[in-house]
Amino acid sequence: LWQVLFFIGLLEIPFLLKLANGSVDGTGDLGFDPLGMAQDSESFNKRQVTEVKNGRLAMIAISGMTHHYFLTGKGPIDFITQIPNFRSCAAAAVTTQLCV
Repeated sequence: LWQVLFFIGLLEIPFLLKLANGSVDGTGDLGFDPLGMAQDSESFNKRQVTEVKNGRLAMIAISGMTHHYFLTGKGPIDFITQIPNFRSCAAAAVTTQLCV
């Protein structure tokens, strides 16, 4: 676990350097653009909006799954396997005790 925290901390070094210099402007831009996609500002702005929308959708999805678990006490795989006539790898894994 400490290795994961160490490497996540390494990823924060560029932000901490910007913070120390006082050049943080609140946009979250760390200057990481190896493919040079920020050169076309119109498509770059479109990609930024798309990324924000995808992030918001992911947060809504995770919160929905969490609330479902708290209300029913069943996780997504448990719930799916109880749907009648549902045949999948997840259902087979639960019935054969592979994911217990």
